Amino acid sequence: MSIALPRTRVAVRASRGWTVVGIFVVWLIGYAAFHGKQTLALAPADITGFHSSLNDLNDSVGANRNSNPLFLYFFNEIKVGIDQIVVFLQHLISQPVGDRPLPYVGWLGVVALATYAAWAFGNWRVALLTVAGLLFIGTQGLWQQSMDTLALTITAVLLSLLIGIPLGIWAGLSDRVNAVITPLLDLMQTMPTFVYLAPLTLLFLIGPAAATIATLIYAVPPVIRLTAHGIREVPTDSVEAGESLGSTRMQLLRKVLLPMAKPSVVIGINQTIMAALSMVTIAALIDAPGLGQVVIRALQTLDVGTAFNAGLSIVVLAVILDRVTTAASVRVELERAAGGPPSPVRRYALGGGGLVALIGVYLSYTYLWAAEFPESPNFGSSIVKAATSVSDWCQLHLAGFTGGFKDGFTAGVIDPLESLLSQSPWWLVFAAITALAYVLGTWRTALMSVILLALLVGTGLWSDAMVTLAATLVATVVVAAIGLAVGVWMGRSNRADAIIRPILDAAQTMPAFVYLVPFLALFAPSRFTAIVAAIVYGAPVCVKIIADAIRGVSPTTVEAATAVGSSSWQIITKVQVPMARGGITLAVNQGLIYVLAMVVVGGLVGAGALGYDVVAGFSQAGLFGKGLAAGLAIVLLGILLDRISRAAAQDRAAT
Repeated sequence: MSIALPRTRVAVRASRGWTVVGIFVVWLIGYAAFHGKQTLALAPADITGFHSSLNDLNDSVGANRNSNPLFLYFFNEIKVGIDQIVVFLQHLISQPVGDRPLPYVGWLGVVALATYAAWAFGNWRVALLTVAGLLFIGTQGLWQQSMDTLALTITAVLLSLLIGIPLGIWAGLSDRVNAVITPLLDLMQTMPTFVYLAPLTLLFLIGPAAATIATLIYAVPPVIRLTAHGIREVPTDSVEAGESLGSTRMQLLRKVLLPMAKPSVVIGINQTIMAALSMVTIAALIDAPGLGQVVIRALQTLDVGTAFNAGLSIVVLAVILDRVTTAASVRVELERAAGGPPSPVRRYALGGGGLVALIGVYLSYTYLWAAEFPESPNFGSSIVKAATSVSDWCQLHLAGFTGGFKDGFTAGVIDPLESLLSQSPWWLVFAAITALAYVLGTWRTALMSVILLALLVGTGLWSDAMVTLAATLVATVVVAAIGLAVGVWMGRSNRADAIIRPILDAAQTMPAFVYLVPFLALFAPSRFTAIVAAIVYGAPVCVKIIADAIRGVSPTTVEAATAVGSSSWQIITKVQVPMARGGITLAVNQGLIYVLAMVVVGGLVGAGALGYDVVAGFSQAGLFGKGLAAGLAIVLLGILLDRISRAAAQDRAAT
């Protein structure tokens, strides 16, 4: 009698690998036999019955907006309220007010207040950076546009904090609330930013209100998560000590939980501000005022110089906001460590600085020279000319290399995968993805895939979704390769980490639009341009997570491997990478989500597919329904990729 031995982990992985290979072989055979048939392709100007019904819905909403009680007493009131907040802030710092040709607070007042805030919440270095950054933005000739962007960002951030901090506190105190809210936050952060725009214009029309709400949806998850995390991480001893002194729940929250969670809350505010600034620029597609509109117009006319100048202003504004809030989080930690209020000297200094800032505000309200930013010096035109010259030089002298590389990569990698996905019969791709979901995950993953793919077919944009999927997969593979190579290097070398991490941090402060500009200059509008921008956009988060995962591997284990004579390569491949597999999988998952978001934005520079459908829906009334369906398709695609990658990671960890 023989006893069957259980399969080893290696055997299970080998079996799964051969099954995946078999699925691809069958897929390729079906592709060869049915190439170009039943692909559900739809021309850019064509729409389906589903799209027509969405157009009819849009027309119906427009016709009944001022009579339907739901709009009359709810959506319209929200729109009016948010518009008034935005307009008030614009009148305060950027737009003329009534008969006054300038805002209430001119450039000198804004610089004075911002510098004072940077010094009060941060330090003198951040204050100097703030002064230099704001003056540089002014000399670019983009002061009013930058202040419009700032006004919309402030509105979205204030609303995000008003909603997010109480929700974060509630989730931190209640396990049930945390369990309910976490999947919603996951969904909000998984969906690419384009998705929010079309449905919100249906409810709130284009303009500041829809842009602010879209920004809020994108920006509020970080502050909720980090506030809840800060509350939950308060030591149990501190809570018990407060309870033993007879503190009520409210006193415990105000005197123990919130003060000790303040560092996490401040970091959450930082992340919310950065997310809001990023989304505000993209929301220019639905008429959000500010720098985003300058970038969009420049991208649509292929004006690289103007796009670069406006993108540079966005980057400078992002760096200022990031450094100020980061310095504020450091000061919170220092003050908590000091365990007392500011010294008398600092209190007097804060009072004196506040007085100087108020004098700056008064001067900017009273005198024209302090209200309207000087026309000279103006570096904006020089920057535009220089960027245009560099773009022209690149296209003239590097076209042979960049064009050859782009054409080779497109023909050798992008086109075959895109053809396999978009030129195979829809039912073949449907079956192959479902089978892969089952092999890489579980039957639940396969069932979820069937539902999502069926809904994707129902959007009428199957072919465009497959084109977007192809670009996303190509970019994700490259991001994962870069993340693994650079992340392992950073995880093993403190020096490499110290040099590379600040660069990655700076890259993550830049809004998505900014990444398109340099690659538009190098490669012209194309699918390849969007993919390269997506790689650069998604790589930083992937690299950082992998670096942290490698660094988190037990030093004792690494030392043991070194003691038995393992080489560096063996330690990496046999110890660190296997033990950091969970972090690596998370990094690839996050990289994939970032890539999908950027590939869709790449519709502005030739990526086509779903991104183009969304943009066309904003600009052509007859394609609104198609744009709305494209947003839904992006959501379905994002959830599909997220669920399969997560299930594959969990199953691999289990084996």
